[in-house]
Amino acid sequence: MQFRHISINEVQQLVSDSTGAKIVDIRDPQSFTDAHIEDSLHLTDSTLGLFMQETDFETPVVVVCYHGRSSQGAAQYLVEQGFENVYSMDGGFEAWRREYAFVTK
Repeated sequence: MQFRHISINEVQQLVSDSTGAKIVDIRDPQSFTDAHIEDSLHLTDSTLGLFMQETDFETPVVVVCYHGRSSQGAAQYLVEQGFENVYSMDGGFEAWRREYAFVTK
């Protein structure tokens, strides 16, 4: 099984459709603190275990990084752990911030 690519517009639709999708942000802590997609989770080595315990493997998971490259490896890792609907957001947070609202500190 493999992760799928998803556009920022498709992520916006997925979130607004109330599918229960989770957006996980793998950027560094300072970047996440400075700005992130509303309701996204900061996924790090230290939060990964808890995320896996608390998230149903059928839940759609969208992985976000800076530009959409690092998220691909993280998305594939989640697929290998048993998650069934995993996406890597093309363009990353930088593409999102140009089109949609986000949270800042």
